[in-house]
Amino acid sequence: MDQANTTEELMINLGEQLRSQRLRMNLTLEEVAQSAGVSINAVRRLEAGEGSALASFVSVLKVLGRADWLATLKPAVTINPLDMLRQRGARQRASKPRQPKEV
Repeated sequence: MDQANTTEELMINLGEQLRSQRLRMNLTLEEVAQSAGVSINAVRRLEAGEGSALASFVSVLKVLGRADWLATLKPAVTINPLDMLRQRGARQRASKPRQPKEV
């Protein structure tokens, strides 16, 4: 999705994706609504891109087997192991240089 899209365009696109997933699963509006514990109108509004309660949206995603979409909203992990090493405290002890072993 392009960031230049308006909120309405993004909601319509998301609604289309929900509807497509429901149809791929061969589920009726009534079946999704009943399984999600929401009204048929809530599912209709979501599919039309008109919005609904966030709880309804999450419930419908779970019924459609697409709760994984929510994971894409998490921030990316930015921990770098090398940075962690650099952040250690100052050395407390010195060590002698090692002598090479003679074979």
